[in-house]
Amino acid sequence: MLPPKLANSIKNMISPETRDTIYRLFLTDGRRHWKGYAISFVFMGVMAGSTSGLAYLMGDVINRIFVEQNSAAIWILSGTVLALSIIKGFSSYGQAVTLAKVGNRIVADNQKRVLDRLLAQDVRYFGANHTAELMLRFNAGAQGARNVLNLIITSLGRDLLSVIGLTMVMILQDPFMALIGLLVMPIAVGGVRSLIRKVQKIFSREFHSAVQIMTESLEAFQGIRTIKSFTMEDPLRVRINGRIDALEKASNRMIRAQSQSGPLMEALGGVAIGLVVMYAGYGVLHAGRTPGEFFSVITALLLSYEPAKRLARLNIDMTSHLLGARMLFEILDMKAIEQDEPGTPVLQLKGGQIEFNDVYFGYRENEPVLRGLSFVAEAGKTSALVGPSGGGKSTVMSLIERFYEVESGSIAIDGQKTNEVTRRSLREAIGFVSQDVFLFSGSVRENIAFGRPSATEEEIIAAAKSAHAHDFIMTFAEGYDSRVGEHGAQLSGGQRQRIAIARAFLKDAPILLLDEATAALDSESEAEVQKALRSLQMDRTTLVIAHRLQTVVNADRIFVIDGGRVVESGCHDELVARRGRYFSFHQLQFAGQQERLSA
Repeated sequence: MLPPKLANSIKNMISPETRDTIYRLFLTDGRRHWKGYAISFVFMGVMAGSTSGLAYLMGDVINRIFVEQNSAAIWILSGTVLALSIIKGFSSYGQAVTLAKVGNRIVADNQKRVLDRLLAQDVRYFGANHTAELMLRFNAGAQGARNVLNLIITSLGRDLLSVIGLTMVMILQDPFMALIGLLVMPIAVGGVRSLIRKVQKIFSREFHSAVQIMTESLEAFQGIRTIKSFTMEDPLRVRINGRIDALEKASNRMIRAQSQSGPLMEALGGVAIGLVVMYAGYGVLHAGRTPGEFFSVITALLLSYEPAKRLARLNIDMTSHLLGARMLFEILDMKAIEQDEPGTPVLQLKGGQIEFNDVYFGYRENEPVLRGLSFVAEAGKTSALVGPSGGGKSTVMSLIERFYEVESGSIAIDGQKTNEVTRRSLREAIGFVSQDVFLFSGSVRENIAFGRPSATEEEIIAAAKSAHAHDFIMTFAEGYDSRVGEHGAQLSGGQRQRIAIARAFLKDAPILLLDEATAALDSESEAEVQKALRSLQMDRTTLVIAHRLQTVVNADRIFVIDGGRVVESGCHDELVARRGRYFSFHQLQFAGQQERLSA
């Protein structure tokens, strides 16, 4: 049992937040993998016992062989030492492999749990949190949980058991010498205690600096075209280099703080060894004690030095990993915003009529984008949304798929409110092609197959042909196996757009949302894709956003949206005849086209 002062010192070193984090880790990951930790603990116990046995044998080695000069003892003691060393070696291997396997399983499980929790968040969450910080949390959190548990288990099983075993050897050989060696522990604990708060503050600053560096670097790489176009390399280099220099200084402060425990332990260890040598030497020369006792205690003291040092700095070593574990719990404790309540019905699609009824919505508080928007997109027909930028047209698309929740009003499909059906059934009924095409860094085939992962090769090729993408895909050296690069960087804008359209063809959903789907195409490609889209729109409810009015003149109904409301609706001819807002847009666009043609 620890002395009361030492126990209180250790207790005060651990903050309530640290205790809560460690307790939760043991209740979750520790409980799930207790068998693996128990096996590892047994291996470490055998290691500690072997180490203690070797230290104890040093007394017999010195006394029986070198003092008594017993030749038979040479073989017995040498064989025992060899056997203990082999046992210790196999135990070390066993605990290392077992602990590594448990740790890798914890990392894998936690990364899956974090991924599930992040995927259950809505689009608003990802808009408010930078990708760089999410990636750091994703990796550091899972690693932190493993490292905290591994540090504690190894400290208890390997280091603490070794110190206890070696202390018992010292007590058996000479209690007073053992007392001298143990006097350094309270001093070491007290000295390290003052470093912990300093390390925690430094590491917190270090983490935020790392997030800033990753954030700005990631944005630099993704925005490289803009950077080069505006010749921003030098100011960007200066800014990021400044962040890196600041992180380097913080890291150096961290190293200095962490390393301060080393000299303390070295000095205290030297004092303990010096006192033991002084006492033991005097006892051997003047008090008739055997040299074996002296060497056994010295061996035990030297062997206990490293595990004692690791125990003394355990809290410091855990600081960074504890922060990672807390970040893990922050994500796991988030409410799963996109998790449907049990028993939520699926969307029962009949025709696909979409109805907005007095919908209000804003991305930020007190800044509404939609102000009482109402309209009906009839089933099986094509409806178009036109109007000035910022009027809320793309927001309509996002609300239909429930990327965001409306503040008031309702959106219904075939009379079923979209917030009262499962998100999965809702989104499975919708095909979406945006002007901001996102392609994953896989092959052309993989990106098209996202529309329907179970699709056959023939269906993928048919979808590509329908989107007028097959011909340019076959010009690639690897055809459909060609890599598209990060965000589709290996393709032109028109090629990316047509692959996205092929993905929508493959999904073959009864409701189709087209947000400037042909905006990136040249005139010839646009004409071809418009033909394909018209065939895709047959017998489907289609909602189209277009700034170029010639792409929506054939829509069954056109809604003019301005200021978050529908200000006009009708077919193309009706709206032109009214000479209202639509007519103004029409005149501006076609007058501009005529001027360009005459020029």
